[in-house]
Amino acid sequence: MARINLLPWREQRRKQREKEFFAMLGAAAGAAILSFLGLMLFFSGQIDGQLARNAYLEGEITQLDAKIKEIEELDKTRDQLLSRKKAIEELQADRARMVHLFDELVRTVPDGVHLRSVKQAGEILTLEGLAESNTRVSTYMRSLDASQWLENPDLGIVQTKVDNKPADPRNRYSFILRITLSKPQGAKTEEADLEGGPSTPAGATPIPPAPTGGAT
Repeated sequence: MARINLLPWREQRRKQREKEFFAMLGAAAGAAILSFLGLMLFFSGQIDGQLARNAYLEGEITQLDAKIKEIEELDKTRDQLLSRKKAIEELQADRARMVHLFDELVRTVPDGVHLRSVKQAGEILTLEGLAESNTRVSTYMRSLDASQWLENPDLGIVQTKVDNKPADPRNRYSFILRITLSKPQGAKTEEADLEGGPSTPAGATPIPPAPTGGAT
């Protein structure tokens, strides 16, 4: 005899499928929410880490800027010291020539001529003096031209003094001479010796005293 199940199995099956669907839907929604929260936490951590790195870099940049300013100040100080060192070296190297210059100025002045002033502008000397005659001035120019430390004498002006009766006959003519400093062979060796120390080396010509009524 056949057995017939009269229970509403179709209705029960449908309800069972609905339960399973909503359960799967809830599980998917829960998984999506968890994934979203996980991603939010991950990106938030990444942003916080990047902000921390940015803050660290800004601090390092600030320190580097301060060090760069300090280096610039040190460069300025170094340039100033190098300029002073160069000036001192130039003065040191020029000592021998100045010694010879004073020696030559005294040695080349002939009788009947005396200097009133000596001015230097770079390599040019301007000599102002008094002489008995034009011939004495010409003799003085030839004496200067023959010097190894002086060259190219150029007579700027020579004129008779307007004083009626000068007290000294050597003061009848006033003149202005311009002359160029020279550096003969062997001077570099002497300058190198002078650079070795501040004292005057042996054999150097001492600065002679100015002649009476001479260069000032």
